[in-house]
Amino acid sequence: MKINTIGKLCILATVGSMATTSAIADTSGKRIALSNNYAGNSWRQAMLTSWDKVGSAAVADGVVAAADAFTTAENQVTEQAAQIQNLILQGYDAIVINAASPEGLNGAVKEACDAGVVVVSFDGIVTEPCAYRIAVDFKQMGKVQVEYLADRLSDGGNLLEIRGLAGVFVDDEISAGIHAGVEENAQFEIQGSVHGDWAQDVAQKAVAGILPSLPEIKAVVTQGGDGYGAAQAFKAAGRPTPIIVMGNRHDELTWWKEQKDASGYETMSVSIAPGVSTLAFWVAQQVLDGNSVPQDLTVPFLEITQDTLEESLANTQAGGVANVEYTLDDSIAVITGN
Repeated sequence: MKINTIGKLCILATVGSMATTSAIADTSGKRIALSNNYAGNSWRQAMLTSWDKVGSAAVADGVVAAADAFTTAENQVTEQAAQIQNLILQGYDAIVINAASPEGLNGAVKEACDAGVVVVSFDGIVTEPCAYRIAVDFKQMGKVQVEYLADRLSDGGNLLEIRGLAGVFVDDEISAGIHAGVEENAQFEIQGSVHGDWAQDVAQKAVAGILPSLPEIKAVVTQGGDGYGAAQAFKAAGRPTPIIVMGNRHDELTWWKEQKDASGYETMSVSIAPGVSTLAFWVAQQVLDGNSVPQDLTVPFLEITQDTLEESLANTQAGGVANVEYTLDDSIAVITGN
């Protein structure tokens, strides 16, 4: 699938040379677990599906002995910390984490490292120095939305911000980027902000609740999974449809395509690929294999444009998210910067 990338793929540490293939025998007895804090939207479901697809194949091929996934029920830091401690007791050799908090899990992460367990965090990363981190520049992902709108709306206008899941690092970072973009483009003003939890049904209710109190809205800045819900809320309220930035979900891209065909509607779509979980899997496997891996890696986010909409939609599964999954060789290329 051809999807434009924003930002240069960069490596935040210097590493030596690495072979292009893994010594499978070195990790064939190793067990890797995924600790996930939330599964209540299509992005998280796609992330888990990608993990299962790549992890199951790695187990079948004898690369690792296990690649199990565990999701907490309540998205609570204390619950996920207890889950990580339980995974340590179960003897997993590596734990890959999508974290409920960047700092709140550091105690459990340090316990894992002290027990000799490799810890790799992604998407929702942790700040404990012993962990590996795979991050997207989420702040830039928010800022680029406002930069796009500045090109489209020279006179500016009022914005509605739909945030993600309250209290989560990713939500804070994307929102900070949006606000930084507005500070640099004073023709825009954020008139309201709601949390959509990265889910279209939650976003629709939240937008419907705030719309009666808002003036004319020229554009909606989002975090992913909320664009279609926002469009439905504006329609139900009988208000003109603003420019709504989408988040690479199939329902958002389908709606965008329908509006584009009917009226030439233009927007953009941006998100992190759910398949970043598979990069985290391979990073854990490479560390277990004794290879040198940077403590911090940054990967690009994915942008879909007016010109790439049709191709991207055709390659996105119904109910899913535009995605990229990593092979072992792909992951080594990221690790080495090649």
